[in-house]
Amino acid sequence: MPEHPVIVVVYDTGSASLIDIVDGLEPLGTPLLALWPSDHTEDVGPLAEELAPVVRLDARDLDASAALLRPFSPDAVLTFSESKQAVTAELAERLGLPYHTPATVELLRDKFAQRRRLRERGVDSVRSYLLHRPQEWAQAVAAVGLPAVLKPSSGEGSRSTHLVEDAGEGAELVERLLSGERAETSLVLEEYLRGRDCGRFGDYISVESAVTDGRISHWAVTGKFPLAPPFREVGNLRPAPLPDSERTEALDLVSAALEALGVTTGVTHTELKLTPDGPRIIEVNGRLGGWQTQLARLGGGMPAVERAGRVALGEDVSRVRADEDQVVFVRFVPAPPDGGTYVSMRGLRAAQALEGVANVVIPFSPGALLPAGVHSSELAWVEGVVPDHDTMFKLVDRALATLSFTVEGPDGELRTVTDVPGAVPAC
Repeated sequence: MPEHPVIVVVYDTGSASLIDIVDGLEPLGTPLLALWPSDHTEDVGPLAEELAPVVRLDARDLDASAALLRPFSPDAVLTFSESKQAVTAELAERLGLPYHTPATVELLRDKFAQRRRLRERGVDSVRSYLLHRPQEWAQAVAAVGLPAVLKPSSGEGSRSTHLVEDAGEGAELVERLLSGERAETSLVLEEYLRGRDCGRFGDYISVESAVTDGRISHWAVTGKFPLAPPFREVGNLRPAPLPDSERTEALDLVSAALEALGVTTGVTHTELKLTPDGPRIIEVNGRLGGWQTQLARLGGGMPAVERAGRVALGEDVSRVRADEDQVVFVRFVPAPPDGGTYVSMRGLRAAQALEGVANVVIPFSPGALLPAGVHSSELAWVEGVVPDHDTMFKLVDRALATLSFTVEGPDGELRTVTDVPGAVPAC
């Protein structure tokens, strides 16, 4: 490996910010920001140019994009953007660099193809059905049964993801999601996995893994707070509160899934449901998981972005593990599902002063439009470091009781938004 390697990052919205990417990769070499044309990269372009060398990719011609990168003699390529994995795989092939193959990316991005492969290889037998037209709804219900989860065949952040318990309501939902200006191209109906009793913890986890030349290692198991309906994420914590036997079963299942999907190089983020019969796969993602940069920063040790960079460079990181000597967490205040306009907030200083709170982040400025929908969206979040899980819940309760937000709803009415401690349903 060169003494100062060049690491290409295909950049768009994703699981790591520009600053986290540059700070995480600079200890390894020179990060080269390959900006994909989008409204987001247009907005952050000036900041990107202050932080690192920048190349603006050609969305119409990947051969031309690869030609723009070749003069820099890149030694590695990766992305933190879910939607740019296929582009990154194509560029990696053209540049002769290791990354997920295009075939593997298809399995990672296409949730129906992923389910089919896992069934074929005997890894997990979750029933699923692919819908392109509303007329296929009856066949889908017959194949999968109800209740079931309906979601896009590719996507992120729980976009357009619903629990369907009634066939008639499901038919109307499919009609709506497959129609209109922002219609999904296809949907997957899949078996609903019912979780075991997890008390105040969420009934699902994620496993953060690294694969170098086919060698699989797992550097963290991330616990969750219970979902807000229908499937909106509310927060992450570490370590996950699992007995050793269930943890081992989860890691073995993820290893089998990564082998079945043909993952040979890269970092992955696998979500698992904790059922009464053991862990089951929700989905496997071929990039760094969301909020892993924050959890790694709170917990100390190797930054998550640096770990991803080392894997892209072909380094063996199998000995690297997340620090589990203390509990770290990021707890969200979910934005209203019907959207609106952010007006103001109260309680910031009081929440930040609580012992154990590392930071309270408000991502919106007054007047900002809040996106509507069932996808995960954060009005704010609280980051913290505490000795144990009991202390974490007490601190989260106090912080949430302190914070409140004023939002102008779509109807023009002002409303106060709070996340009442204990109001999020347990699993």
